Amino acid sequence: MTKKEKAEFVAKTLNSLYPLPAIPLDHVDPYTLLVAVVLSAQCTDKRVNEITPLLFAKARTPKQMVALEVEEIREIIKPCGLSPTKSKGIHGLSEIILRDHNGQVPNTFEELEALPSVGHKTASVVMSQAFGVPAFPVDTHIHRLAWRWGLSTGKSVERTETDLKRLFPMETWNVLHLQIIYFGREYCPAKGHDPLKCPICKEIGRKEMFR
Repeated sequence: MTKKEKAEFVAKTLNSLYPLPAIPLDHVDPYTLLVAVVLSAQCTDKRVNEITPLLFAKARTPKQMVALEVEEIREIIKPCGLSPTKSKGIHGLSEIILRDHNGQVPNTFEELEALPSVGHKTASVVMSQAFGVPAFPVDTHIHRLAWRWGLSTGKSVERTETDLKRLFPMETWNVLHLQIIYFGREYCPAKGHDPLKCPICKEIGRKEMFR
């Protein structure tokens, strides 16, 4: 198959398995989504969804968050890991949102990526899922699967994002990245993966996986 044919097969398979994928991080607005995505770095979505209700019970707006001490935020989010960095980041980005953006999460990549603890992937999630702007956030699942399916070289997440954006129509990106994440968790994990039992890998997977 050509890369284009592989991409078409992937899209067809994922649309049949996950026609309406839900956003895996619980949130109620752009700010709570932003905080949840920051917490998700090197942490499972399940754990984040267990911790955010505790945090948002005390602070679910930038104004309420800056009223907390950084140490208080850290104690709540400890189970998510990297709590010293994440607590400072959440407090800091909340201050900037209040000071520079009238308390509203900014809706441009440039402004989001200027916030503490917000990189390109986090900004992409917020832009796509909170504001509906086409974006293709690449996490470890997507990076791994794009290589397994021969859609990207696997050299970097930046290259993977570029390759996938070229292969798939822009109007599908916001749903497609969620579909790939769900597929990776259910059918195509990093460990214990059997390509012969994977609905996609068995059809278009790289030959190296079958050796």
